[in-house]
Amino acid sequence: MRKGSRVPFGRTFAVIASGLLASLVGPGAAANASGGHGCECATPSIDRLQHWLASGEGTTVPQTGSLLVRERGGYAAKVAFLNAEWHVVVVWLGNWFEAQADLSKSAGFWMTYSATDDLYVQLRPASQWSGGNKWLTKVPSTGGKRVKKFFGFKPEAWTTLPELGTPGHSFASALTEVRGLVFVGKTPNELDFRGLSIDRYQPPCL
Repeated sequence: MRKGSRVPFGRTFAVIASGLLASLVGPGAAANASGGHGCECATPSIDRLQHWLASGEGTTVPQTGSLLVRERGGYAAKVAFLNAEWHVVVVWLGNWFEAQADLSKSAGFWMTYSATDDLYVQLRPASQWSGGNKWLTKVPSTGGKRVKKFFGFKPEAWTTLPELGTPGHSFASALTEVRGLVFVGKTPNELDFRGLSIDRYQPPCL
């Protein structure tokens, strides 16, 4: 972030990462895999993604911790953004904080979700994790209806916001070391995620 910015993205995940990392067991190498999606994990997951987390930034319900709730034989990730302020929720693609995924060969991802207002999803690389100055694309409001939408990884589909700052890295380089997808929004919103399937990448169950 630029000096003097009032946006609290610099501490993304500082509050919850330390507590959660102690309980996670995972490989020391980057989590990279390709192919189709298998069955869900033994612990709660959506498309094998086990960590959908509220960061504590912005007023949200829940405020911190997992967004996953039991829903008709599977799981949904649900969160409410309150107030006109920046809110941050995170999905770890490798299912633990230190993992990263090379998505340079991926066409993008399908997401099944509902939202009552627009928001954004950021591509957060491992080497440039902190700060709000990341490449992002708009996640449009669905008016509260559940939809399935494709978000491609073509560079022209991703942009920046002056309020959050300009990335110090290219979009192409970010794709090679993605630690997580970070959903951010500055307006009240009711969000419900039911699917997030990434082309040519299968998250490892931990």
